[in-house]
Amino acid sequence: MQIIKLDATESTNTYLKELSAKKELQDFTIITTENQTLGRGQLNSKWESENGKNLAISVLKKDIDVSIDRLYLMNVCVSLSILDSLNQLNIPNLKVKWPNDILSGNFKIGGILIENIISGSKIKRSIIGFGLNVNQTEFKNAPNASSLKTIMGHNFNLDSVFYAIIENLHQQLSSPILTFENELYEKYHSQLFKIGVKSTFIIKKEELIEGVIEGVSKNGKLKVQIENGSLQEFGLKEIQLQY
Repeated sequence: MQIIKLDATESTNTYLKELSAKKELQDFTIITTENQTLGRGQLNSKWESENGKNLAISVLKKDIDVSIDRLYLMNVCVSLSILDSLNQLNIPNLKVKWPNDILSGNFKIGGILIENIISGSKIKRSIIGFGLNVNQTEFKNAPNASSLKTIMGHNFNLDSVFYAIIENLHQQLSSPILTFENELYEKYHSQLFKIGVKSTFIIKKEELIEGVIEGVSKNGKLKVQIENGSLQEFGLKEIQLQY
């Protein structure tokens, strides 16, 4: 494990990706900063972050040996690792909102962005990025955002939070994750936001439907029981859950 701490960078994922293209890096090389200026989430959404108050972390994981039809297993492992870390900090009402948001109650406190390098039919390596709102208390352009400080009422030591997450993530990804795939999904589904609850969704960017989340398939699609009785699966750009 190698940890590289930066004073500032546009994106830890981009920095790590460019660094790994220039030279061979150790497995579990970590880039972290408290000042990420152009952080992004899924579908290139912007991550709003104040300097010195939050964590942005990217991890290079090599030799994964997971087939591309099991690609979402990485999201499952990373989500559970972060939830375990935050549970240790006594953060309440933790959930994961498909596909990549970490929530406390109805508020987003973190997000995950995983970029995979594919070789043949297998994931060769992954760049695992995640941001966590720690001590920031104002989110002008993100009404559903919150932070550990806002929720708990006190400041957190950024280094302590960082090492708690990294320790859990390293332990999770050092195990043969395919061996425990069913158990990991079972635990993931127990933490999935709005599972089994009638909810409103947007599909095709404008159509409102009602349905019930039944889970996530092993290729990462959201399984929703539509009110007409049919069970449908939706990919990342095909459906959006309304809070």
